Amino acid sequence: MEHRNRFPTVPATAEETVRRSRAIDRVVRGIPTSDGDGVKLTRVLTHNLQRRLDPFLMLDAFGSDSKDDYIGGFPAHPHRGFETITYMLAGRMRHRDSAGNEGLLENGGAQWMVAGAGVVHSEMPEQEDGRMEGFQLWLNLPAADKMAKPWYRDLPSAAIPGVALANGATARVLAGSSHGVAGAVSRPVTEPLYLDVHLPAGQAFAQALPDGHNAFVYVYAGEVTVGEGADAAVLEAQRMGILDNAEGADGVVVRASQDAAFLIIAGRPLGEPIAQYGPFVMNTQEQIYEALADYRDGRFAQIPATAGA
Repeated sequence: MEHRNRFPTVPATAEETVRRSRAIDRVVRGIPTSDGDGVKLTRVLTHNLQRRLDPFLMLDAFGSDSKDDYIGGFPAHPHRGFETITYMLAGRMRHRDSAGNEGLLENGGAQWMVAGAGVVHSEMPEQEDGRMEGFQLWLNLPAADKMAKPWYRDLPSAAIPGVALANGATARVLAGSSHGVAGAVSRPVTEPLYLDVHLPAGQAFAQALPDGHNAFVYVYAGEVTVGEGADAAVLEAQRMGILDNAEGADGVVVRASQDAAFLIIAGRPLGEPIAQYGPFVMNTQEQIYEALADYRDGRFAQIPATAGA
């Protein structure tokens, strides 16, 4: 596989014990769309799944060898009330924001941004040909933190821990922990798990999941079987499998019939009201009106005109 063994790993220091695997509750195909200045992508986690997959608000997958599909990038735009995690498998994008942060997102790297009370940022390609592929995940903030100070962290590839299993499987741990390896980021309240797993044909990968956390698997290469026994189901590439919350299920077991790569993402639900208008996610409609007014009246600092140039 193209992405396999491209990033450094360390041997697993602990096993993930899964006595009963969660099963797939629903398979989601995703909706082809575009965002920013015409960037083509697939919206996998859409608005109608926000309650079911609380605390996650959105997952976009993008991947193309054609510059026309991504060259416009994402010019300056605002956010308030949640976190964005952009993970790049291939390509180069420049981040700039109104809090003064700047970073270059490259192969295998990620950026974690807490928009909090409000930030304006841009993500623009720094390539004119070649492949650009990756994901952007939106993670909700609890009501108490929605107006917190914006925060940003660059995660170059070398800063993302990777774990190698004896059966040849590898997992990059962006958040949470897996097989004794702690991830690059730990977030309170929502306690997200974010893994990028590469699994050889004929092998299995087990991951413990806390009771009550909502979780899903997204396959971006190959094909896997999720769950065990009569509850096992096949999940093809470019499909998301929402995992059930069955009583007694303590994790997920994924098996590969062919070399496969997939994300495992889980988090503790907030159980709070969700009010969204485009790039603003708050708890009430009144707070949305306030966000719109603050942005309109310039109370979000603006990115300099050279951003993305």
